[in-house]
Amino acid sequence: MKKIAKFEKVSVTQFDGVAPISAYEDIILPKRATSGSAGYDFFAPASFNVAPGKTVKVATGIRVKIDEGWVLKIYPRSSLGFKYRLTLNNTVGIIDSDYYFADNEGHIFIKLTNCGDLPLTIEKGQAFAQGIFVEYGITVDDDACGVRTGGFGSTDKK
Repeated sequence: MKKIAKFEKVSVTQFDGVAPISAYEDIILPKRATSGSAGYDFFAPASFNVAPGKTVKVATGIRVKIDEGWVLKIYPRSSLGFKYRLTLNNTVGIIDSDYYFADNEGHIFIKLTNCGDLPLTIEKGQAFAQGIFVEYGITVDDDACGVRTGGFGSTDKK
């Protein structure tokens, strides 16, 4: 397998103020559960609840350095989607290779909604989302030359 990425923690400065700072030291870097797993599990840095019909934004404390030509796609864990109808608010999270260099250090936030009827509790250290690396191509006449500075929604601001 070609190795194309590396997970890291964001700095304490980027984590402080968006999540409980006491959780910083216990952040678990994403990892695969088995050698056949496609997805890297993301673990909750702190416990959180999502009531039916409610939304929560999780500051993971994670960033990822990705080779050009690859993207990290984020999804809820399949079991949570099945049992709780847990969804990502943007349907699929897309982490571009240049997000690593954004002003927020490429801090990955995951916004979830519980579309089901049962309350959901995710404990600190529990896997709640998964990321899959996918290679992509560009058109032969591509002329993109912009430089990312921000995070979510920043590339369409002029």
